Order: sequence, then C-alpha cells, then structure tokens
Amino acid sequence: MKVSLFVSCLVDQLFPVVGDSTVKILKKLGVEVEFDRRQTCCGQPAFNSGYVQEARQVASVFLEIFKDAGTIVVPSGSCCTMIKIFFPQLFPKGSKEEMLAREISKRTFELSDFLVSVLGVTSVGACFPEVVTYHDSCHLLRELNISRAPRQLIGAVEGINFKEMKDCDRCCGFGGTFSVKFSDVSAAIGEDKIRRIEQSGAQYLIATDVSCLMHLDGLLRRHQVPVKTMHLAELLAQ
Repeated sequence: MKVSLFVSCLVDQLFPVVGDSTVKILKKLGVEVEFDRRQTCCGQPAFNSGYVQEARQVASVFLEIFKDAGTIVVPSGSCCTMIKIFFPQLFPKGSKEEMLAREISKRTFELSDFLVSVLGVTSVGACFPEVVTYHDSCHLLRELNISRAPRQLIGAVEGINFKEMKDCDRCCGFGGTFSVKFSDVSAAIGEDKIRRIEQSGAQYLIATDVSCLMHLDGLLRRHQVPVKTMHLAELLAQ
C-alpha cells in the first residue's frame, strides 16, 4: 500500500521528529510513504482567525498538490479536520474545487484512525515501560469523532502503564490563535488540565496534536511539573 504524508506546519518547523516517527511506523508496517516537498500549510490558522479568502487560497494549493494522491495520512487531528471537514465548505457548492475537496476528504485520514480503521492494526511492536496518560484534542474528538483508536494503540504498547486522567476530553486551552487573542483564558484552561495530568500520576502525556502538546509542555515547565510530552507517533516509534 502507498500513502502520501501531509505534516502540519508545527511538525515541519518545530517537531520534525513526529514526521520522522510517522514514516518509521508506516514503513515498519509495509506501507510505502510518499512526501511531496511542495506541501505547505492547510490554511487552518487563517480559517480560525476569520480570514476565509486567505484560507481558500491556501486550500487551493493543497488541492492542486494532492489531487492525484491516493490515501493521505496526517499526524494531526486539527489539520486532518481542516482537510476533511472544512475544505469542502470553503468553495462554492458544485464547483470543481468543492468536488475535488470532497473527494480528497474521503481519502484523508488522521494517523491513529488510519492505523486502526484502514490497516486494522493496534499493535505496531512498540515498547515503552513508562506511566502515561492521554489528552483528547478537540478537533480529533469533536470533529472527527476519534477517541478509541489512539487508546487502542497506546494500550497495545509493550510494558506501558496507561492511566486515564480525569476530564481527559476537556480542551487544553490552546485553540490556535485563541491562545494569542485570549492568553489569560487560554492559560487558565491549560492550568486546569495540568492539574488533571499531575493527578493522574503519569510520567508522560500523549496526544495526537503537537499544538496541544506545545501549549501544555510550556505550562508544565512553567509550573515545574515533571511530566514530559510526547506525540502518539513518537510513542509508537519507540
């Protein structure tokens, strides 16, 4: 099987290990991975800030680049949501762009969903004898309705001690540009999440979006909470 990998801006610029880990996992499972270096942003920052025209322009570039791609795998719940849910809404109904966006939506999958739902895999042969907990990112849970797949993959890791935190499905407070426009509210929501993480007794926090992890990692460090953050792909590549 062959897939096209789309990585988020944050992965590309700040957390390349997540992209590398995703490739490592897929290749280990016998999947051929293509990476088109022309790819850029999915347009989510502009879209979430109300710049619909600018988001449409960025989405048009994505559609052009991936129009001939087969299955597209995205190690990010939020970016995957942008492609699957919001791309078709950006273009006039019945237009060529909208029809292409809907077609691409059908063949785009978030990483954990692809592994479990498409490949039928829960164990990728990872080993990580540590105590971990999991944060449900908003887009993955509320837009894509994906909750079980990441937990199945985490639970199948050899030696792992998986402890669910209380209110695991509550927002971390990041919300993209929300964290800039409403920094006090963002920090307050994040600090509540930090308390839940600490109460879980976990040594590592796992999530599917580096945006959530980046936000929470900053708060963990600020409050001197000795919990490390790790993307699901990094965990599965162990």
